[in-house]
Amino acid sequence: MDMHTVVVGTSGTTAEDVIAVAREGARVELSPAAVEALAAARAIVDTLAAKPEPVYGVSTGFGALASRHISPGLRAQLQRNIVRSHAAGMGPHVEREVVRALMFLRLKTLASGHTGVRPEVAQTIADVLNAGITPVVHEYGSLGCSGDLAPLSHCALTLMGEGDAEGPDGTVHPAGELLAEHGITPVELREKEGLALLNGTDGMLGMLVMALADLKNLYTSADITAALSLEALLGTDKVLAPELHAIRPHPGQGTSADNMLRVLAGSGLTGHHQDDAPRVQDAYSVRCAPQVNGAGRDTLAHGRLVADRELAAAVDNPVVLPGGRVESNGNFHGAPVAYVLDFLAIAAADLGSITERRTDRLLDKNRSHGLPPFLAGDAGVDSGLMIAQYTQAALVSEMKRLAVPASVDSIPSSAMQEDHVSMGWSAARKLRTAVDALARIVAVELYAATRAVELRTAEGLTPAPASVAVIAALRAAGVQGPGPDRFLAPDLASADAFVREGRLVAAVEPVTGPLA
Repeated sequence: MDMHTVVVGTSGTTAEDVIAVAREGARVELSPAAVEALAAARAIVDTLAAKPEPVYGVSTGFGALASRHISPGLRAQLQRNIVRSHAAGMGPHVEREVVRALMFLRLKTLASGHTGVRPEVAQTIADVLNAGITPVVHEYGSLGCSGDLAPLSHCALTLMGEGDAEGPDGTVHPAGELLAEHGITPVELREKEGLALLNGTDGMLGMLVMALADLKNLYTSADITAALSLEALLGTDKVLAPELHAIRPHPGQGTSADNMLRVLAGSGLTGHHQDDAPRVQDAYSVRCAPQVNGAGRDTLAHGRLVADRELAAAVDNPVVLPGGRVESNGNFHGAPVAYVLDFLAIAAADLGSITERRTDRLLDKNRSHGLPPFLAGDAGVDSGLMIAQYTQAALVSEMKRLAVPASVDSIPSSAMQEDHVSMGWSAARKLRTAVDALARIVAVELYAATRAVELRTAEGLTPAPASVAVIAALRAAGVQGPGPDRFLAPDLASADAFVREGRLVAAVEPVTGPLA
């Protein structure tokens, strides 16, 4: 595990820190200011708990049961019970990185000093993260309102030494055994603490942060593969001229066009068709790549804005305000995050769609401007990449289904107290699936476009230096070039890894300079 340490303070966190903890195993520490803020807020809660007047979450029930005043002798049981009863998830286990992000982001809110939990509760979360213990969280259970209740409850259950969790080796054990093995004392929850561990958008936010990081790589990768396809189709790079994009000043469009232009610099293929087979315009999937890729980039920028705001937020109900007020609120509602999760799934689906159209054009002898059918070695005897495009099309179709927004599908719950929910967790889960599919779609275009460029090279044409670098790196990674039919799935899997691990971008940038 990476020994990098992330210090959690009172003013939120960054996307980079979320990634470090969730994916890289970074250690977590509470800052002295956070410990002080935790203690100060807890003192306020203790004062309120001693008063006869009911305070929501401190001395009352929850949700639709908030009208019942709970006597002091039952309050510890109340906090245990809310965790146990709300840990009602079902379905497959959620990925380790998602659970680590979820826990880290809940710790971020606790450290703000607005939740009223004791410092030792926050420290236990840090200890569990640092021990590599991952609570078992299930796919279903969150409606994205009152936060990601069931997922956070399964995490809180682990802090209590109950339920199941994965050890550092990924093996599931009773949580109490894992805590004991690592010298961690289970927490005994007091007033408000069970509620404070559950009320947050942390799961959907963690998945948004990771999706934004993955999509940044994929959008740059898609600019590269679009440029390779343009080159292989003997298209014109004149449509990428900066002055054309300056008169429609969407930032993402200009960025994508610039990326493509830099990849194509020095190509002897672009525009070559005009020597003997004039084309006034390339097809939309080629000519409009900067417009489509760029619109997606602008969607990413909006998603980052929303994520950064949420990363700076303290999401709980009720919250401890300056001056000692404890107020109920609706800040746990997931709508701001849910909307951008859905928006990103739409943009990603469209990127997948235009990517597949270019691949299909490369394989169709009637539209590929002289390339062999399906890029086959001996068409008829060989099928070439015919079925690779089928796989790509199936993935695009799946992405279109995943683009249907979850955030419009509210289902009332809790006896109509929670009568409008965000479904943000569901939006996040389907976006993760969409991002995974998009990487595969881009990989198929990469596989087809590099083969097509190599076939053009065999005709005596000279590709761009960046294209040469990509082909060399891809072949060094074990992905084979043109030739007779072979078992294709391993090549496609290797191309997929080459894209999603950022190796495609890394192969190009020594030639082009850093791409956006």
